[in-house]
Amino acid sequence: MRKTAALLTGCLLLVLSGCSSTRIAYNYADQGIIWWVEDYVTLTSAQEEQLEQDLDSLQQWHCSDELPRYSTWLRELETDILSGTPDVETIRYHQQQLLGFVPQLLERGTPAAQNLLESLSDEQVRELADNMASKQEELEEEMLAGSPEETARARAERTRERIEGWLGDLNEQQWALVQAWSADRAQQTQIWLEGRRNWQNALLAELDHRKQPGFDDAVRDLLVHSEQARGEAYRRMSEESRAAMAVLIHDLIQAGGPEHREHILAKARDLNSDFVALTCQ
Repeated sequence: MRKTAALLTGCLLLVLSGCSSTRIAYNYADQGIIWWVEDYVTLTSAQEEQLEQDLDSLQQWHCSDELPRYSTWLRELETDILSGTPDVETIRYHQQQLLGFVPQLLERGTPAAQNLLESLSDEQVRELADNMASKQEELEEEMLAGSPEETARARAERTRERIEGWLGDLNEQQWALVQAWSADRAQQTQIWLEGRRNWQNALLAELDHRKQPGFDDAVRDLLVHSEQARGEAYRRMSEESRAAMAVLIHDLIQAGGPEHREHILAKARDLNSDFVALTCQ
């Protein structure tokens, strides 16, 4: 399931998304992941117990090994922001640092996905396929409704919401930059949705062979190298979008005032404080 990959990055997204209750969110991430899985497939008691054990192990590793890496990155970010408006190359470096946390998390989380997917019954696979199709249809109706201009405005609002978590409220010039950036991303939403559908179809095809040799390797490839299943258009779009986002962030910081740089510093410091306070059991 495409959600499986997203679920395994749940801890990372929670602690870096601007959530005001990072410690609470992190400590309960495993339970949230189980609830999220059950939006797609009803688990048996044995499956839920196995998933809880696998997620506990994953979170212990993440807390002890990965949170210190996040702290190191955030301290670097603080240093660069204190030095003035970072250039595009510096922003790309921090972008790569952030994205670099994901592959290892997916790699370490793969056994949890393998254990769960291998244990699914035929009835559960049908339930999963039905829920995937239903949720895909809901997303397409929500995200593709209206004219291209309306889709671009919706994309701009989503981008604004994410950015303001780090920069604070955008001024008029910054908001204009976000709108222009979103208008230039024509077809991005459609490509993202198509890639999501491609990934789900690839997983469902592999689930037909879940009791056969090679299934674990197939699941690992789908999780760790997901862009291969999502298609060439998705891969190109991701590369172009990451490059354009680095330029956008640079332009937004440059168009902002001291209050925006201070907001970034405050966010980095707050997150780092939460990381230090979290205790690995």
